[in-house]
Amino acid sequence: MCLGMKRPTVSILTSLSLLATLAGLALPVRAQGDVDRTLDRIAQTGTISLGHREASVPFSYYDARRQVVGYSHELMLRVLDTVKAELKLPALTIKLVPVTAQNRIPLLQNGTVDLECGSTTHNVAREREVAFSHSIFVIGTRLMVPRGSRVRDFADLGGKRVVVTAGTTSERLLRTYAEQRGLALTIEATKDHDASFRRLEAGAADAYMMDDALLHGVRARALRPDDWEVVGQPMSTEVYACAMRRGDAEFKRVVDAGLARLMLTGEALRIYQRWFQRPIPPRGLNLAWPPSDALLALYRSPNDRPRD
Repeated sequence: MCLGMKRPTVSILTSLSLLATLAGLALPVRAQGDVDRTLDRIAQTGTISLGHREASVPFSYYDARRQVVGYSHELMLRVLDTVKAELKLPALTIKLVPVTAQNRIPLLQNGTVDLECGSTTHNVAREREVAFSHSIFVIGTRLMVPRGSRVRDFADLGGKRVVVTAGTTSERLLRTYAEQRGLALTIEATKDHDASFRRLEAGAADAYMMDDALLHGVRARALRPDDWEVVGQPMSTEVYACAMRRGDAEFKRVVDAGLARLMLTGEALRIYQRWFQRPIPPRGLNLAWPPSDALLALYRSPNDRPRD
């Protein structure tokens, strides 16, 4: 479906040499014979299909007006300025496609979505299925529990009911953790982050495992945020990145250049502050979460390396 939405106002770079200077990158010249499948399609149709999440607060989600907002989504929209400059297009039609943790990779592979920026972990296993941009965030996988719960870390989960979101790295990590340690626990996988939290909220689960940033986002949207706390040492440290089809080096080059420019000019940090350190929709709550040293290091030196 095509959705009209207000995008951040940014000056479009009209010179790729200027873009390379700002980003600190020397953009390679296209090799003869390269196949620009995604860029060719965008140039011919004037349209790009962007995948977004519906409830990954504060990365990519619906606000009260059902408009897509969030940190990752804003970065993705800003990258389109680099796409337009590359193709010398004055404007692009944006087709927004909602995706889930389960279908985001298939929708990229079959061409329904050209670029997905939400809360997708870049790891070695997924590199066999899709390509990834420069990393856009660094997270740790932790637990959310009712305040005062005896569950303080993963070792306390024996005999407990734990909810995860299906298709996420948290689901895989928790199942592997329980199997390797012979830990008897019940794992329930739901369709999305909101559904997972509803199971915890209803008392149907003792803990909810997910990326710490997403847990803080879910907590911020709860009716009584102070009823919940995020606990435990991270089971893993992961990076989020934008995903696209494999084998399309030219499109990845343009996306990476756009993200690097945002990071090296300080614009990515300003976008971070807007979504993590100021009131955000739909309820005007503030996550009050300063950027980690790992994220600041990423902004200083953009790269596309996975953490595992």
